[in-house]
Amino acid sequence: MSDIFAKNTFAVVDLETTGTQKERDNHIIQFGCAIVKHMKVVKTYSFMINPHREIPLSVQNLTGIHDEDVKNAKDFSYYAPKIIDILKDTVFVAHNVNFDLPFLNYELVQHGYEALTNRAIDTVELAKIAFPTLPSYKLSDLTDRLDIKHLNPHKADSDAYGTAILLIDTIRQLETLPQATLNTLSSLSSSLVRDTSWIFSTIADYYRQSKRPLSKEFMQVRNIILQKQEDESEVFSKGSSHFPQENKKKKEMFKGHLHYRKAQVDLINHLHNFILDPNEKAMLVEAPNGTGKTFSYLFSYAYQLYSGRKLVVATPTNVLQDQILGHEIPQLLEVTGLDLKAEVVKSSSHYIDLDGFVQSLFNNGTPNKPTLVLQMQILVWLTQTKTGDMDELQLTNYNNQLFTQISHPGDARVGSRFSSVDFWNLARKRQEEADILVTNHAYLANHYMDTIWGQNPYLVIDEAHRFTDNVISSRNDALRFESLWGVLSHLRNLLYYSNDSAQNQFTDDVELNFLLKKLNTKILELIYKINELQKLLYSHKDNAINDNLLPNGNLQLSFQSKELFPKNGPFLAELTKFEQLLEEVRQDTNQILFKLYQEQDNLFSSSDDILSEIAEQIDRLDYYAEKSYQLADLINGKELEQEGFILVVTNPEDPLSTNLHWIMLDVNDELKQIYDRFDHICFVSATMTVNDNFEYAINKLNLEKLHPITYIGKSTFDFKRHLQVLAVKDMPSPDSDEYEKVFEKIIVSDILTKDHILILMTNLDKIRDVFSAIVNDPKLKDFEILAQGLSGSNQRIAKRFGIAKKAIILGADSFWEGIDFHKSGVDLVIAAKLPFESPDQPEVRLRQKRIEDLNLSVFQNDSLPRAIIRFRQGIGRLIRGEHDYGQFVILDSRLWSKNYGKDFITAIPVKTEKITIKELKGKLDNYDQRRHKTNH
Repeated sequence: MSDIFAKNTFAVVDLETTGTQKERDNHIIQFGCAIVKHMKVVKTYSFMINPHREIPLSVQNLTGIHDEDVKNAKDFSYYAPKIIDILKDTVFVAHNVNFDLPFLNYELVQHGYEALTNRAIDTVELAKIAFPTLPSYKLSDLTDRLDIKHLNPHKADSDAYGTAILLIDTIRQLETLPQATLNTLSSLSSSLVRDTSWIFSTIADYYRQSKRPLSKEFMQVRNIILQKQEDESEVFSKGSSHFPQENKKKKEMFKGHLHYRKAQVDLINHLHNFILDPNEKAMLVEAPNGTGKTFSYLFSYAYQLYSGRKLVVATPTNVLQDQILGHEIPQLLEVTGLDLKAEVVKSSSHYIDLDGFVQSLFNNGTPNKPTLVLQMQILVWLTQTKTGDMDELQLTNYNNQLFTQISHPGDARVGSRFSSVDFWNLARKRQEEADILVTNHAYLANHYMDTIWGQNPYLVIDEAHRFTDNVISSRNDALRFESLWGVLSHLRNLLYYSNDSAQNQFTDDVELNFLLKKLNTKILELIYKINELQKLLYSHKDNAINDNLLPNGNLQLSFQSKELFPKNGPFLAELTKFEQLLEEVRQDTNQILFKLYQEQDNLFSSSDDILSEIAEQIDRLDYYAEKSYQLADLINGKELEQEGFILVVTNPEDPLSTNLHWIMLDVNDELKQIYDRFDHICFVSATMTVNDNFEYAINKLNLEKLHPITYIGKSTFDFKRHLQVLAVKDMPSPDSDEYEKVFEKIIVSDILTKDHILILMTNLDKIRDVFSAIVNDPKLKDFEILAQGLSGSNQRIAKRFGIAKKAIILGADSFWEGIDFHKSGVDLVIAAKLPFESPDQPEVRLRQKRIEDLNLSVFQNDSLPRAIIRFRQGIGRLIRGEHDYGQFVILDSRLWSKNYGKDFITAIPVKTEKITIKELKGKLDNYDQRRHKTNH
C-alpha cells in the first residue's frame, strides 16, 4: 500500500470522564493517546487525572477506574501543557470525535488555554463506511471483529491504541476501493463529522493521479462499481443419485463429516418411507434438539429432486434460513456428493434497486447525516456483494426513509440501465434453476401460488408449531386514520403553506390555482369523513370484549366483528364515501404534480425535493386506499366472523384519535389452500406434542382431513449430562411485590459465575422495572444488560448478546422460542414465571373468546398447551446441540402448588430438582466445576 498520509501525524485520543455532560461538573479522569506515523503506532501516552470529585458508580463499573486510582494523581492543570504539546501539528482522531474533542477543549478553555483547532477525524463514521457489513461499531466489538489486540477495553490508553489500529485498518481498507467508488464517496463526504471527509478526498485524489485500472473482479455501470455477476461453474455429482437404503452405507457416507447417530438415521428412514408412499400427504415430526432434524429432512428429500421437482423449506426466521443455506445444505452436498442448488426466497424489498439508489445519490439534494452515511456504506457494500440482499448490511432496523426509495419493487426492470445486473431479477433466475428453495413462513403464506416453487413441489415446514400463528400474523393489517390525517396535513403544507409551496410559487397561474383550490376543498372533506369514521368506531367502545390501557397511554379495545360492524350499520356506507373521496384526492394531486413537472423550469432550486415529496404522498395515499378496500372486502365478506378487530385510541378521551386494526382468528381455509399447492408435506419441530400427544398440533395446523402420520424422534445425546433443571419451591406468589424483590436479589447475587444468561419473563412492563432495578448494580458491572423494549430491536439484542463476553437478556415473547444464540450459546436460562399468555393482549382475548363461543375449555384447549410448548421451547434455548451444557431454573412456585404443574414437569426432559432459594446460588456456582470433572 502507498503511504498516502506520509506527511501527517495522527494523534488518536480517548478520554475517560466522570460523565458525558461537561458543563455539569464532569471532568477527565484519564487521557490516552496513540501517535501514528507512516501507518504505524510509534508512541503512546496515558495520564491518570484527579477530577477533584467522586467518580460515579456507573463510570467505575464501565472503566474500572476508582476514586483511589486518581486521588493522588495530578489534576488537569498539570497535564494541560503536556497534552497541548503532544497534540501540536497532529490530526486529532477519536472514536466519536464529537465527544472527545469538545470535552478536551472545554477543559482546556476552563484552565485558560486556547481551544484546539486541529483537523479532526471520527473513526465511527470511517469504520461504518469501510466495513459496512459489521453488526456493531462499538469500539470493543470492532477490535474483536478485526482481531485488534488491546488489553483493557474502556481504559483510555488501551482504547486509544485500539482506535489507532482501527484507523490504520480502515484507511488500508478504503485504499483498496475502486477509483469510481472513491470519487463518489469523496463527493458525498462533505457533511461527515468535522474533517472526516478529508480522509476520503485525500485517498481519492492520490489514486486519481495514479490512474489505477479497474480490477478484474469488478464491473462499472454508470458511476456504480459492482462485483461481476458470473454464473457459478457447473458442479457434477460425485455420488449416486439413489437413496442409500442400508444404514451401513449411510455410516460410510457420514464418516469424516458428521457423527453417525442411530436416532438421526431412524428419522431419515421414517421420512424417506413417508416421501415414497403415494398415499400419504402429511407427516408430523417431533425431533428434539440434537436429533439433527434439518440435515435429516434435507437428506431424505434430496434424492427425490432429480425428477425436476423442488423442495421448499419454510422457516420462521432469517437466522434459521441463513443457517440452512450456510451450513446444513453445504454439509448435505459434501456428504452425498449430489449437485443440487439451493437459494433463499424472500420479498423483493430485501434487494437493492440500483436505479432507485443512483437516483437517491444524484437527485435528492443534501441528505440528513444517517442517510448520507448509509449511502456511503452501500456504495462500499456494492463492491463486495454478489446478491444485493440488504440483509447483508446487518442493520438492526430499516426505517430510514432511504429504504422506501432503494428497496426493489419486484418488477422486471426492463429497459433500465441496470437491467442486466439487477439483483432481484438475478435472484429470480437463480431461484428458477434451484432444486431447494428456503423461505420464511410469512412469505410462503402470502406467495404459495408463485410459479417459483415449480410443479408439484415438496414442502418442509420447520418450527411448525409456529406456522399457524405466523400465517395469522401475515394476514393482520390496519387502517391508521391518524397517520392518513398526517399525510394529508403534510400534503397541504407542501401545496399551500410552506415558503416554497406550489401556491406561493405560481400565484399568477390561473389553471394551477383553480386545481389547487378544488383539491384543498376535497382534502378538507376527506379529513371530515375520516373523523366521521373514527366517531362511528369509537361509539361502539362499550361493546368491547376487552380493554387494555398501555404504558404509553394508548387504549386498546378488542371487538368481535358483530359488535363493531352490526348488520345494516352505517359504517360500510360511510367507508364507501371515504374511498371515493380518497380516490378523488389522489387523482387531483396527480394532476397537479403533472402540471408542476411541466413548469419545473420556473420552480425554485429546491423544486426537486418538493416534487419528490408530493409524489411520495401520492404513494402513501395509494397505500391507504388499498387498506380501505381490504377493510371493505372484509366487512362485505362471508367470513367476517373469522376476523377480530382492535381499536387503538391514542387519547382515550378523544374519538378523533381512533385507529382500526384487524386480525384473522381462523386461517383454516388459508392453510388448506397452502397445503393443496404442495406434496408430501413434513411438519417438523422440537416441540410438536403436548405430553407426547399430537392432537393439539393437528388441530391447530388444520390437518385432520389429511390424516397425517406422526413420529417422535429420539435425542442423539444424553440430556442428563447436558441439562440440569432446578425449580425453586419456596418463591413467593408470582403476583406479589415480595416476589419481585426476591427475583431481583437472585439476579444481582446468584448468577455472577455465568457468562451468557437468558431471563425469560411474561410481561414487558415488568422487564422495564427489573432492568431499572439492576442496570447500575456494581455486582453486575462485567455484564452487558439487555432488555426487550429498551435495548433496541430483538435482532439487535440477540447480536449484542452474541458479541458480548458476559451478557444478560431480560426478554419475553419471541425470546422464549423465536431467537437462537448459535454463536455465543447460553449458560443459564431463568424462567421467571410459567409462560401463560396475558389475556389482556387483544389477539389473545379475541382468540379465547372464539373458543368460548364454541363451548370449549379455553384453559385446556388453548392456554395450557400453548404454555407447555412455549415452556419446552424455553428449555430449548439452552441446549441446541451436543456441545451445549447448562442449567434451567424455574422461579414459579405454581409448578408445585397447582394441579397443572405436573403437566409442565412431565414436559421437562430430565428429572427436576426441587430446591430452596438459599440453595440456588450454590447449585449455580458449583455446576460448571462438577460438569468439568464428570466430563474428564
